[in-house]
Amino acid sequence: MDLQTITYTIVGLTFVLYIAIAVWARAASTGEFYVAGKGVHPVLNGMATAADWMSAASFISMAGLIAFNGYGASVFLMGWTGGYVLLAMLLAPYLRKYGKFTVPEFIGDRFYSRTARVVAIVCLIFASLTYVIGQMKGIGVAFSRFLEMDFDHGLYAGMGIVFFYAVLGGMKGITYTQIAQYCVLIFAYTVPAVFISLSLTGNPLPQLGLGGKMADGSYLLDKLDLIVTDLGFKEYTTAVMGSKLNMFVYTLSLMIGTAGLPHVIARFFTVPSVKGARSSAGWALVFIAALYTVAPAVGAMARLNLSTTIQPAPDVNLVYDERPAWFKNWEKTGLLAFEDKNGDGRIQYVADEQKNEMVKVDRDIMVLANPEIAKLPDWVIALVAAGGLAAALSTAAGLLLAIASSISHDLLKGVFVPNISEKNELLASRITMGCAVLVAGYLGLHPPDFAAGTVAIAFGLAASSLFPALMMGIFSMRMNKAGAIAGMLAGLGVTILYVFQHKGIMFIPGTSFLGGMEENWFFGISPNAFGAVGAVVNFTVAALVARLTAAPPAHIQELVEHIRVPGTSRKAA
Repeated sequence: MDLQTITYTIVGLTFVLYIAIAVWARAASTGEFYVAGKGVHPVLNGMATAADWMSAASFISMAGLIAFNGYGASVFLMGWTGGYVLLAMLLAPYLRKYGKFTVPEFIGDRFYSRTARVVAIVCLIFASLTYVIGQMKGIGVAFSRFLEMDFDHGLYAGMGIVFFYAVLGGMKGITYTQIAQYCVLIFAYTVPAVFISLSLTGNPLPQLGLGGKMADGSYLLDKLDLIVTDLGFKEYTTAVMGSKLNMFVYTLSLMIGTAGLPHVIARFFTVPSVKGARSSAGWALVFIAALYTVAPAVGAMARLNLSTTIQPAPDVNLVYDERPAWFKNWEKTGLLAFEDKNGDGRIQYVADEQKNEMVKVDRDIMVLANPEIAKLPDWVIALVAAGGLAAALSTAAGLLLAIASSISHDLLKGVFVPNISEKNELLASRITMGCAVLVAGYLGLHPPDFAAGTVAIAFGLAASSLFPALMMGIFSMRMNKAGAIAGMLAGLGVTILYVFQHKGIMFIPGTSFLGGMEENWFFGISPNAFGAVGAVVNFTVAALVARLTAAPPAHIQELVEHIRVPGTSRKAA
């Protein structure tokens, strides 16, 4: 069988599996739709959490950014992993102990205010929709290459798959589908890495192969440093993304953004107990580490393979008419483009923009293209396609459920129609999720950045709005509704303003005011990293307003104490 047939077969079988699980685990009640009936085993929930959290940004985009940014892209490894530790230690057990369905519901109850609940819904929608855009970019990239569609049609196909199994199954169906998707994505990520590590260093463990020696006796990273500096790029192992301050703020934004992600927090509501929440958090870290410890090796080896393919020897460049099949295949997608600027028929790949003839190399193609570049078997290439789609689809489903629950449960039932029947609430959730799929797909046609960059913006929105409110809601008995509302609005507002000024309104090209140039950044902080600054604004405004207004009622302070004290049950507010 040829590559396309093998890809259709493997991807098709995984889709049949996901849809079958969704049908089998179809939600019959709001409890099953929102939190899977709170009956998921901690180990299984840890696996589902890992799949929910390891999105297209982790599977497809992160290693691509590491490939092109080297050491500087470690902000994603440190930020996302460190943020999960914050979530597991500081938020998840307390929110599970509180025992409700959603983050806005907790914020509305804790700050005794419908207004606070509505503001939290707005924050959640901004963060989650932006996050879904990043997943849609990953879906479009995977479909466009391996199913031989253009990017737009690949995106439409992915939207249809997400719509079917997410709308049908709710949290119950999504949970068990994500368990299957984790198995697919981790196998698809590690198998090619093992093959490539073996071919380059003789070591089957990519984590060790990254620091190992190659056949010529040179260390892999030393050789990569030499190759990229010869081409005029920054040294791979020392390059940073912007200034050191930007890297610090970027890492912090990703960390606290991770801890404030409502769709990940919701996963801890699905286990039977607080002990189960802590256990599933630990298991999730184990499952996440299986991919995150391999990602640096995948990125470095992908960059080495790309560079040596285009320039097989010093001062010898690849003849364009003799370019390999993988190059031609990715050219069809529009995500890879060559322009013969000097007319010599060879591909010049250098740091000088005036001379560089690789005029477009989308970072998000690197993980998917790497097996082809390394000439691995067709079944491995097809497996990577299935893994990339599994990563994007699993997170997209979780995000869409978070959006649906915020509209139907928090806004409709919690504010406007408190007496709505369970059947109608479930119907509203499914309609909302369908609408969210359409909106996210439309915005995904014009993403503001690579998948990981778009996701970083989403993390920044969560960091600047929801994380401070959750932290102060749990650990500050003095924080009141006025402070929480003012803080969320200030943090979200300043972050959105900064992002729109540099990225454009709703990410539409040509609508930015300051452009993406680094000289226009506030203290050299990129828009993708600005969420940490927004969080500082949130904390500051909330503290000032709370100090100037009345303290929370006694029963709210008692509620906070019961949430924080081990071994006690929650009293009704």
